[in-house]
Amino acid sequence: MRILSGQSIVSFCVFSVCFAFFACSSVCVFGQNAAVEDARIEKKGDFFVAKNGNDAWSGTLSSPNADGTDGPFATLEKARSAVRSAFSETPRPYCVIVRGGLYELMQTFTLDAQDSGRENARITWKAHPGETVRLSAGKYLNSWTKVTDPAILAQLPESVRGEIVQVDLKAAGVENYGSPKGGGIELFFNGEPMTLSRYPNADFVKIVSVDVNEEVNVRGTIGDKVGNFRFDDERILSWRAEKDPWVHGYWFWDWAEERHPVAEIDAETKTLKVKPPYHSYGYRKNQWFYGFNLLCEIDQPGEYYVDREAGILYFYPPAEVKKDTLAVSVLDSAVKIQSDWVTFQNFTLEFCRATAFSMHGTNGLAVGLTVRNCSGTGISAAGTNQTVYGCLLFNLGRSGISMSGGDRKTLMPSGNLVSNCEVRDYARIQRVYAPGISIHGVGNTASHNKISDAPHMGMGFSGNENLIEFNEIFNVCFESNDAGAIYTGRNWSMRGNVLRHNYLHDIRGFENRGCVGIYLDDQFSSAEMSGNIFVNVSRATMIGGGRDCRIVNNIFINCQPCVHLDARGLGWQKYFTEDWIKVLKETGKHLGIAIFEEPYASRYPELASLLENHPGTPVGNVVANNVCVGGNFGDNPSGQWKGTSIWAGAKEFNTIENNLIGEDPMIEDWKNGNFTLKPDSPALKTGFRQIPWQKIGLKEDALRAK
Repeated sequence: MRILSGQSIVSFCVFSVCFAFFACSSVCVFGQNAAVEDARIEKKGDFFVAKNGNDAWSGTLSSPNADGTDGPFATLEKARSAVRSAFSETPRPYCVIVRGGLYELMQTFTLDAQDSGRENARITWKAHPGETVRLSAGKYLNSWTKVTDPAILAQLPESVRGEIVQVDLKAAGVENYGSPKGGGIELFFNGEPMTLSRYPNADFVKIVSVDVNEEVNVRGTIGDKVGNFRFDDERILSWRAEKDPWVHGYWFWDWAEERHPVAEIDAETKTLKVKPPYHSYGYRKNQWFYGFNLLCEIDQPGEYYVDREAGILYFYPPAEVKKDTLAVSVLDSAVKIQSDWVTFQNFTLEFCRATAFSMHGTNGLAVGLTVRNCSGTGISAAGTNQTVYGCLLFNLGRSGISMSGGDRKTLMPSGNLVSNCEVRDYARIQRVYAPGISIHGVGNTASHNKISDAPHMGMGFSGNENLIEFNEIFNVCFESNDAGAIYTGRNWSMRGNVLRHNYLHDIRGFENRGCVGIYLDDQFSSAEMSGNIFVNVSRATMIGGGRDCRIVNNIFINCQPCVHLDARGLGWQKYFTEDWIKVLKETGKHLGIAIFEEPYASRYPELASLLENHPGTPVGNVVANNVCVGGNFGDNPSGQWKGTSIWAGAKEFNTIENNLIGEDPMIEDWKNGNFTLKPDSPALKTGFRQIPWQKIGLKEDALRAK
């Protein structure tokens, strides 16, 4: 079988995987192997589900008949049984249409191998056109009262005591609350996530000092392994009366956070101790944290607290509480699919504690969903020929879309596609390493997506010959530093990845102290970054000691610097280099991959000389034909690498040429989003090619989820 190149993978995905959503009568069309609509469907679905349905009926009518003897089903489960039976007798395309309304799930809706279609006989599940179908993993709470218990009122700030309402969760049938660490119960009001009571309300407290009992010393950065530190904010002393106080902080590094229950607060020394296990990196002075899960800190509208012992929820509503405005998350997931050749289209999933929608070990799946107001990940997919298209995801506790597939040992591509999706306001609970979109494996594509408003990563990737193109990413990494809007790292054999024609802007890091646009961390190698546009990004591109990478034909505007290239494999990270070389010599494998054998030997010929050609040195990188406006390119006149420049010895092993620096490139109107270079631009004379910026971002078409 022919192995597709990175460019061919894209064409393959678009041609044979990308689908179109037709009117309510049609099935989902998949390129050259499109499922053909069966004439018997006659402009309607085969089975229907509706709020006014009945599982004793045939399910073949979209609404009840006049005499109330037949009509749609009442549940998804009954429709699933009907499709199974019908498909086993007559394998053809089937379509289940769900009428509008709120469906409170009693359990996760699942499709397994019995519910698979075929390549030419797809099973489609879809919302009725023009109607909103909400699949809720939560529960609405409609029995609330004002707080009158004197003991509770005494713990609340005096100014809010008349505003707080309470709900008896146990009486409402909700008894599993989970942990404040994450993955537990969350409160939503008027379709928005509320804030688990915290202090400060929107900022952090700084660690004044740590007692160095078990020293941590990372290249001169010193801290302590034990979670025992001092503070100077008097308000923290009031937390001593709380049942279950927690703290959440960036304890040692600006890119690593963790939630801890509080063990002790010493008023005399103003020392806070957390319960073990301690954070793996330790704790140090001037890092930041806040307290949460604190009844005494309900001091502004939107904050709530759950007394897990008593089963009572306390809430300061930002507006009048009415029927069906107050909801809590109950189920971990809404939908799980382990079927092939299924379409799941235009549903809204909400109020999940973990992953809202998952499709694992599957082939030929296609989804177009809205996922909102969930504590975990929106969509998790693993398989082949899967398409996540036109999705809208927001208010998520963790990541947006995670897609994986393909075989790294054989370099067989997955054919998976994530396209035309918008992911925003995510990583509310897990603040770092929960990207808006991530792709892993071989031959995955992420294109035409819009990602914004997150404390850490915008996109993450790993593996080989993945394609990231035409995406817009902005306002990410706002609560972390030494972080990447697009991030990967630590591998010599993950090669052939292409990042092109993306638009990254307004990415500066926590307290504007710096982060990276495209971050190839810890000797990650052989990635192409071309035709990208970076505006107001603190450190636009970074090759962290890697080899055979290309930074070509990009536009950098107000970036400090535009390019960073270092040789960490010869310095502080030399221990990685030495270990990798040792294992390679002994086994011929790098992190489990036989890089000197096929298909790696012919696909990546540079690997053949890896052990002889200055291992650990950034060799073979190309930085050429770029345009730099209003920033610096990273040149370091002193000849020494200071962490913000091109390594002094880079020109000996790499190609750095034809970059336009300090000269007007004559861009049409970049402040208003026009990045075309004028015909007489000096950059065009050095070989720069116009970037198709008009194609970047979401495609406004009928396929977008509503």
